[in-house]
Amino acid sequence: MLNEFKKFIMRGNVLDMAVGIVIGTAFVAIVRSFVNDIIMPPIGLLLGGIDFSNLFILLKQGVTPGPYLTVAEAQEAGAVTLNYGVFINTIISFLIIGFAIFLIIRKVNSMKKKEEAAPPSTKECPYCFTVIPIKAKRCPNCTTELAK
Repeated sequence: MLNEFKKFIMRGNVLDMAVGIVIGTAFVAIVRSFVNDIIMPPIGLLLGGIDFSNLFILLKQGVTPGPYLTVAEAQEAGAVTLNYGVFINTIISFLIIGFAIFLIIRKVNSMKKKEEAAPPSTKECPYCFTVIPIKAKRCPNCTTELAK
């Protein structure tokens, strides 16, 4: 059973998937930081100094009565909150990740098309069916003169 597990783990697909998950996790962390630390502060500043990560609706007061200025204060007091600002940040992160993946897939697809579109370098003789260079005017095998 241990040998079967080793064979399974050492397969190329499993290793590729593991590498993809690790890189994807790191990419998500980078995008999350980009959204929270680079994109949202200027947007909040333009909208009057709003910190999106602290936008919430108080559903139930905590042990210590409010008002709570931040989500952390509300959670510390045991209040129940609806954190729509964090949700907005998450949506923006999702859109950026989705767009980045779209660009990667688009690039990979265009590279595949270039590989597929490479002109053939050989052709088949219609008389003896030997593979010959595309520019050949006479088949080297059967010596038939070939039409263009």
